[in-house]
Formats: sequence, C-alpha cells, structure tokens
Amino acid sequence: MDRPATLTIDLDSIAHNYQIAISQAPEQKALAVVKANAYGHGAVDVAQKLEPYTPGFAVACIEEAIELREAGIRKPILLLEGFFSADELDYICRHNIWTAVHNDFQLEAIASAKLTEPVHVWLKLNTGMNRLGFTPDGYKLAYKRLGNLPQVSSITLLSHLTSADNPASPETEKQIERFNNIHRDCPSPRSIANSAGTMKHPLALHDWQRPGIILYGSSPFSGEDDIQPLLQPAMTLTSEIIAVHELQPGDAVGYNGTWVCERPTRIGTVALGYADGYPRQARNGTPVLVNGQRTQLIGRVSMDMLTVDLTGLDAGLGCAVELWGKNLLANEVAPWCDTISYTLFTGITRRVHREVKGATCN
Repeated sequence: MDRPATLTIDLDSIAHNYQIAISQAPEQKALAVVKANAYGHGAVDVAQKLEPYTPGFAVACIEEAIELREAGIRKPILLLEGFFSADELDYICRHNIWTAVHNDFQLEAIASAKLTEPVHVWLKLNTGMNRLGFTPDGYKLAYKRLGNLPQVSSITLLSHLTSADNPASPETEKQIERFNNIHRDCPSPRSIANSAGTMKHPLALHDWQRPGIILYGSSPFSGEDDIQPLLQPAMTLTSEIIAVHELQPGDAVGYNGTWVCERPTRIGTVALGYADGYPRQARNGTPVLVNGQRTQLIGRVSMDMLTVDLTGLDAGLGCAVELWGKNLLANEVAPWCDTISYTLFTGITRRVHREVKGATCN
C-alpha cells in the first residue's frame, strides 16, 4: 500500500485562471509564467494545457525553457533573467526563445554573436525593484544600440512591479510613470504587470501581461479580497490519519513538547512532514481539514509526520486530511507558517505521490 501523502493538480482550474487573467485586458496579450516548475504544479503539464490559449510562456532560465522544448512546447518562451553565458545564444536563436537583457554583458554578448536567426529582446528597466535592469539613462542607450543590431529582431520594454500586491502603496503608480516616461523615447511594446498588476492596476495593463501566481488559484493579495473568489485553487495537498491517541491534561505532543494538553485530548498523527515539503515552522493552530471538518495542527512538525487535534470530531484512523487546496486555501495556511502561498506550492518534494487531472494528451 502506498504512503497516502498525495499532491493533486487540477489543470482545468489553471486553464480557468488563465482566462480570468486575460479577461482583465482581452485586447492585449499575456504570457503564462511557468518558472519554478510552474510554481510547483508541473511546468510541462501546465504548458501543454495552456499552449492552445496563450501566445507564449515565461520562465526564469534556459534550463526551464529546454525542458519545455524537449516536451514538445512550440510557443515562444521568455527567459525572465536572460542568459548567463554567451554560449546560450545559439540555442536561444534556434529554438525561438525570447531573452531579457538587463545588463551590459548581455547586450555586448548579443552584439558579438554570430547568430543564424535574430533574437527577440525584452529590455529590462529598473523602475524601483533594484534587482535587475538598466537605469533610465543607460536604458535609452541600450535601446538604441540593440535597435541597430542585425542580431536583434524586436525589442519589448520590460519592468517589474515591487508593491502591486499592496493596493495602498504609492510605489506602483510611480513605477508605471517611470516606465511610461521611457516609452516616449523607446516606442516599443511594453510589459510591467505581474499577477497583482494584472488584477488591480489598470494603468499597468500594457501590451503584455505576465500572470504567475493567479494561474495557480492563489490571490497575490493578503487578507480578504475580491480576487480570490474568481480563482480556482489548482493544488490540493492531502494525506491520512495513521494513528490516534487519547491524551490527558499535562501530556505533551511532539518534539520538545511545544503543545501541552489542557484537557482530555484526542490527537491524530498524519503521514506528512517537512521532508515532504510541509513547513516545519508551521505554528500550533495552523488550520487543517480532517474529513472535511476544520481543526488545527498541534505540536511541532516532524520529518515524516505531523499531529492534529481530533477532539470532538467525527474522525479516526484512515480519515482524509487536507493540508491546503480546494477547501482550505493556501493563502490561509501560509501566514501560520510565516510565509506565502508561493513557497508552499514550490516546496513539495518528490516523496509526495502526484496526481494530475485534466491533462492534455500530446
């Protein structure tokens, strides 16, 4: 009998969420962001599902692009971090890979390359994130230089929003203004909207959107918001109760006794732990569903197991446990683990049995 820890991916929900994303600006285009193994959902499965609907994909690096190409994905793929070595340019030009350019090294590598086909460049402007990108003055020079190179077939203006998930932040408006100011001197298609920008900032909706986390059914906004009800969670993490114990007041649970019974308590041991990707830092009280009934994590998460409170529940050995998913949102669980849904999704390890629903046959 297989260990019951299971990760279920619903690709139909991802297709639904992509339609929600593009409905914000139906006359424009949206790359489906599938970096980091599609936020833990399986990049190949997700890309195969979305390829009929999307004009292209975005990944972090060439290794992720190669995986998609070898799986038969033919739509354009944007490297959000660009290339790390000039040697990558041969593959980029032969396989219809679009590349970000965010520094002088990348620019000069293209200028020096002997390419069989010109490349599509997404030139990155630093509007305030201060991770990647040219300053405004350097950007204009880079745009002019690239525009004169026979190795470049097109240029798209690229930037990234720092605080779009905080609708009250004034920084988003400032970044959009900086981006638009550059566009006056660099008249090419533009892309600045991530998931939060796509859903909440109409002024960020330029020629290309780049939805990421919303594709996977998780709102980028914290607390109560009007976006989450539009989305369908695509990942559900489940397991089962594998042991039940009756404890008395004063009994401690788990390593170092971080939870002590204050009353007679019935606990269940769940076959899932931090080696499976469930956060070890999850606190006492983290919400869990057992047989569809809401309860809480008690005691420290172990490598292979965790424990939950079964007191007063109609539940016992073999009962289903949902850690997050369709019925318990990852966005509700994440704050109890001092993290965000992104890290919950990407942290699940290969030990967990994987089931994919709605897969496209290629």
